[in-house]
Amino acid sequence: MNKKVHVQDLGRKDYKETWDYQELLFQQTVDLKIKNRREATQLETPNHFLLVEHPHVYTLGKSGDFSNLLVSEEELAEKGAKFYKINRGGDITYHGPGQIVGYPILDLDNFFTDIHKYLRLLEEMVILTLAEYGLKGERSKGETGVWLDGGTPFSRKICALGVRASRWVTMHGFALNVNSDLGYFDLMIPCGIKDKAVTSLNVELGKKEVDMDEVKQKLVKHFELLFEAEIIKEKSEA
Repeated sequence: MNKKVHVQDLGRKDYKETWDYQELLFQQTVDLKIKNRREATQLETPNHFLLVEHPHVYTLGKSGDFSNLLVSEEELAEKGAKFYKINRGGDITYHGPGQIVGYPILDLDNFFTDIHKYLRLLEEMVILTLAEYGLKGERSKGETGVWLDGGTPFSRKICALGVRASRWVTMHGFALNVNSDLGYFDLMIPCGIKDKAVTSLNVELGKKEVDMDEVKQKLVKHFELLFEAEIIKEKSEA
């Protein structure tokens, strides 16, 4: 099993360009798995972990409800935001400046073949990272992602999750609000969940801005431990 994970920080990059890059890496891994099976070879499949910050964009999962977007696409364009319907699970999500988006493209045959466990470990990675800032991140029963004060009237979501998997190869991932402009969440019903607030790390810490690179380093550190991975940091190739 190949537990080497190639980590790339893509900086700020257009959503569609990043999605195309994800699809390329995803398909390369799937094709290699098919080749191994067809030709009885044992070529190692690669694992990737992309970190990125997107310009304002809204994405709707394959099972999502378009009515959870509360404005027209024309109004979004006026606000400098784009909209895409995509092939991950989950409902509607916002990405934008000040938010760390992570896309693990892993061959789970290299780790464990359990999507439920995969999602829980991604949540745990975020929970452990928040704990380093003195915040108690929690899961909410029946809902993916990470919350603060879950199960109370003050419950608020700080990290969204939505993934796709085929032949045990993953794509898409998580979005952690660090220095996000929370006003953009008002243009949708986040993840289709009504009456739940959204928050950001800087708001919770009472800071104007939190060091994004520091948060990324903490996320990768916890990912490495939880997935028992060997991290290989690379320069952007996208």
